[in-house]
Amino acid sequence: MNAINTAIIVFQKNPVLGRVKTRIAKQLGDEKALEIYRILVQKTHEQLSLVPDSDIFLYYSDYLEDVSWKPKHGKIFFRLQKGNDLGEKMRCAFEDVFSEGYQKVIIIGTDCPEISPSLLTDAATLLDLNEVVFGPAMDGGYYLLGLKKLHEGLFEKIPWSTDSVMELSIQYLKSNNISYQTLVLLSDIDTEEDWKAYISSP
Repeated sequence: MNAINTAIIVFQKNPVLGRVKTRIAKQLGDEKALEIYRILVQKTHEQLSLVPDSDIFLYYSDYLEDVSWKPKHGKIFFRLQKGNDLGEKMRCAFEDVFSEGYQKVIIIGTDCPEISPSLLTDAATLLDLNEVVFGPAMDGGYYLLGLKKLHEGLFEKIPWSTDSVMELSIQYLKSNNISYQTLVLLSDIDTEEDWKAYISSP
């Protein structure tokens, strides 16, 4: 058993021009999309560096990168995503990390700049009494998923990147009597409008 029982998986695309924030790129161009993506990644990493009592697993899309920070108490590991669609990639990552003995595993992306150490700690705490925890996003998806064990149905037959992701995920949990809890509703940054709303917020 690990001394630290909580792991945080971060799904992150490598910062390649024309490969990140494609919806924003259609509105503002590839250069601006890459700039925004770098800001979001930096913001996410800053928050992760402050999370107590968790190991961090950075799962990159294409190639491994190093970082200049370390988690507050835990360790950091670098992995590559594997699988075809997002569901298969997440399932594979959860399987990998659970196989190393963690009791709680949480996955996030880099699209939600309001992710905070307290929010991640709250997610881990909610897993004490629930099998699953979600961080619901305003677009109908989720910015965070926490599990105590693998529930394969959460990664199958889900139309990723649609507004029904969260709804269908909860339907699966309810139909299988799997306990869950949700965190605060937040916004992912996927469009120019999302970005403008974020940078203009107090």
